[in-house]
Amino acid sequence: MGGKIGVMVCGHGSRSQAAVDEFAVLADRLPEFFLDWPVEYGYLEFANPVIRDGLDKLREQGCDHILAVPGMLFAAMHAKNDIPTVLNTYAAKHDIKIEYGRDLGVDTKMVAAAAERIQDALDGANTANGEVALHETCLVVIGRGASDPDANSNVSKIARLLWEGMGFGWCEVGYSGVTFPLVEPCLEHVTKLGYKRVVVFPYFLFTGVLIDRIYGFTDMVAEANPDIEFVKADYLNDHPKVLATFAERVSEILDGDNAMNCALCKYREQVLGFEAEVGLAQESHHHHVEGQGASAPGSNVEDCDLCDTFCTGACRLDMDHDHSHDHEPSHDHDHSHDHDHGHDHRHDHSHDHDSHDHGHDHEHQPYPQADHPLGPESVRKHLKSD
Repeated sequence: MGGKIGVMVCGHGSRSQAAVDEFAVLADRLPEFFLDWPVEYGYLEFANPVIRDGLDKLREQGCDHILAVPGMLFAAMHAKNDIPTVLNTYAAKHDIKIEYGRDLGVDTKMVAAAAERIQDALDGANTANGEVALHETCLVVIGRGASDPDANSNVSKIARLLWEGMGFGWCEVGYSGVTFPLVEPCLEHVTKLGYKRVVVFPYFLFTGVLIDRIYGFTDMVAEANPDIEFVKADYLNDHPKVLATFAERVSEILDGDNAMNCALCKYREQVLGFEAEVGLAQESHHHHVEGQGASAPGSNVEDCDLCDTFCTGACRLDMDHDHSHDHEPSHDHDHSHDHDHGHDHRHDHSHDHDSHDHGHDHEHQPYPQADHPLGPESVRKHLKSD
């Protein structure tokens, strides 16, 4: 144990081939930070290779001490439950040491990368349409959205750091799914604030259906408000500072500084509105879509009976159950299958079952604000008529 070290990057996976390709590019650039350690990657669902495949490759190269990190911005259900379950199961089965790092989180390098993406968009808009003062510009930061309030609040913290650091006149935060406000109601609110320019920045790592959704709703609101200039900033992708943050998350595992911040974790603390979820069992729920491939049915809007030019998230409203399944069955790498289980964020315990073999008959915790009018319900007006 503890012999040859290998690095494992654990992505979510996507039905969007472009998202899968971008993640692979990022993972392929990480070895330059670890010249003596092999680096592999795998996905939790949909895309191939799956996480076990990446772990297999590391073992085949003689690695018996694996440093694994979640390829995700913040720690919600995927990073807290699904990935640790897969890693724990694999480590126990093959008798190897796997240590788990933390999410990218709120980090000065990530904020700097975000600021560069936003500044690039501003520079392009100033060149094309004339300069608008930052004090007359509203920044809108769009996060993924999860049924974990701690992860959602981190988007707000990133937004405040960008707002205050760059000097925008105002800033609002929206989300692409699950929670509220979603993109369209957020932008509709912003149009009432009187700003000449609105910069929409998706705080996302990669492209996918949710990026299409963010830009799609931006175009819709812009068309309805021609007196306001809407500028679409690019997402983070493989920005050098993002790569540097990933590398730091790996190296800090060996330094013993890899613990997630559990102060506001709904699985450990009595977070307002989520008190029933303290101490829930840690388990994965992605086994039923593991490795299905980016070409799985529902991977593009052409297959959808509910949407026209981009995925609005209307498929969430078609679900025939009333708990918060938080699964948008059609599409992308960042959609949340938030079943909200688990409380042990460290990779320090194992399960006696294989996560991809157990049944899908467990109960799911309801998201307490699932019926909020500015959340997924706001999409109802876009449902096609029969």
